[in-house]
Amino acid sequence: MIIPITNENFHEVVEKSSKPVVIDVFASWCGPCQMVAPVFDEVSNELAAHYVFANLNVDEARDISIKFGVTSVPTFLFIKNGAVVGRETGYMAKERLKEKISTYLG
Repeated sequence: MIIPITNENFHEVVEKSSKPVVIDVFASWCGPCQMVAPVFDEVSNELAAHYVFANLNVDEARDISIKFGVTSVPTFLFIKNGAVVGRETGYMAKERLKEKISTYLG
């Protein structure tokens, strides 16, 4: 299950999470974001037992995207114990996304 991040739930979903968090930062007008959305959904269904999967719409939660220095979308943020431990930008195929999750979050 992918949790939509808002300014209101960011602290609970991301900073207080007991599991590592993978965030898909996207925009509704972004073509590559639309292409990667089903991939992210598939991976989240497969790995939900080990990680929290969330997405962040840059147009709806601009403050958070600025906080993380997001300058292009899609950007994936890999967060462990409330800190960003990895970042990837651009479309990723399913196996590559899973590889990055494993690399950054173990």
